[in-house]
Formats: sequence, structure tokens, C-alpha cells
Amino acid sequence: MVTHLPIAISTDLTQGGRWTSLRAGEREWLWHRTDPARVTVRPGGAFVDAGGLEECVPTVRGTPDHGDAWSRPWRRYGDTDIVQCPDFEMRRRIDSGPTALRIRYELHAEPGYRFLWAAHALLDVSEGAHLEAPGATSTRLFPEAAELLERSWPEGAHHVTGPWPAPHGLRLDSLGPDDGTAVGAILTDCASVTVTDGPDSLSLSLRTDADVPVSLALWRNLRGFPASAPYRSIGVEPMLGAVFDLAEAGPGDAATVPPGGTLRWDLEITASTTRTT
Repeated sequence: MVTHLPIAISTDLTQGGRWTSLRAGEREWLWHRTDPARVTVRPGGAFVDAGGLEECVPTVRGTPDHGDAWSRPWRRYGDTDIVQCPDFEMRRRIDSGPTALRIRYELHAEPGYRFLWAAHALLDVSEGAHLEAPGATSTRLFPEAAELLERSWPEGAHHVTGPWPAPHGLRLDSLGPDDGTAVGAILTDCASVTVTDGPDSLSLSLRTDADVPVSLALWRNLRGFPASAPYRSIGVEPMLGAVFDLAEAGPGDAATVPPGGTLRWDLEITASTTRTT
């Protein structure tokens, strides 16, 4: 029997609006990593991976590393969290229902402004966890996957594309066990996915009325990164856009602010379990 669970979320506005907890029933879904440098980070600094969920905007990779919002303090006005960056303002409102969590976003900028956004969620999941997405979803692999592919990496290519769940023979739906690899992928035109870990499931869905690319980024780090001191981190990241680095975005690869100067989108999260209580 499937039981749908209420979800509780905690955030830290002083630390980039970072999500510090995503709890469904007795389960904490967010993974954490202690790093004292996260407390003293300043805008423009190198990314400090402390886990949780970081709001990555206007890029994920590239400059600034993991975007410009995660390293800035946010403020709260009424029921809305706000971050002010040099080229844009982003607002976030969290609505908790009995069986779903809905986060409503707005980005305000000059019309035509291009950006990427990702809910950079690092999940605490076991070696048996799986990512469920529509079969044959077009999936982009990025250069760190080159040595794992059945084919050679095309010279000068930012990414290669194949169908989910095994683009170019690289099976990605399994989120473990640790094997010393690290792979980044983006499932393009993919609005909803589910992570299943034993009896527990977490579903994430992204919706927008705007004509922008909606994707799912996967960072499957099975103790393959960084080379000096690798650790395990699993990123399942709803996103606007279809590449990690805004500087590499071609036509149709990034979100664009419409003539009114505001782009809106919603992230909905639900959780369920088959555990007996």
C-alpha cells in the first residue's frame, strides 16, 4: 500500500537561501557534507559543496561557479524569499500542502536576459536507489563521461546525446553503488522524475507557462570527484535550460526573460512510502 507523506522544508536565508532539510515522514532526503568554508563564502568565490539544495542561477557550471545566488544572503518579505544579484532579482515562495510541497519562483530582469536555473538537490540515497524518467528521453552527456562511453568523444563537443536510461551504452538510472566514477547528464524536455530508494519515493515536477527549456540535471558522483579526496554525492536537479554552463548555451538551451521582464515557474515535490506504520 502506498502512503503519501507530508513534506517539511527548512532553509537558511543567510547562506544563499540554501535548503538545509527536506523531510518526508521520518526520512531526511537531503545529503549534507560538513565544510566550514561554506559559512564564510562571498559572492564570486569558488563553490563550497555542503550538500542540501542550492539555488543555482544564472548558471550551474562556469562563471560564477554554481551561479550568483548561492553565495549571497537572501531576505524575506512577507511569505517571499528574495535574492538580489547584479543582473536580476529572484523570488521564491514555499507553499506546503498536506501531500505536496510547491515552490513558486519569479525572476525579474531586463527582457531578453538569458539564464539557467537548477534546484541543485543533493540526495541522501542508498546504493540501491534508482532514478525513474520517461523512456527514450533525450539525454546529454558531458565530457567527464568520455572515458566511460562505448564511443570516442567527438573533438570540440560540449556534449553528446543519447536516449535514457543508457545514452551511448552508459546506464544512468542506477544511483549506486560507488564505483569511482562521476558523470553529469541532462535529461532534456523532461519535466518530472521520481527517485525510488527501497520503499520510499520522491517525485519532482517542474512547470512553467513560458516557452523555455525544462530539463532534469543528474550529477552522479560515485566517489569519483574530486580527484584529491573523492566522496559520494547524488544530484537530482530540476532545471530551466539544457546545458550546465550558460557560456555554452546554444539557441534554445537557456531560459529567456519575456518582454514583461518577469519569468515564472513552479517546482512541485511529493513523497510516498510503502513502509507499514
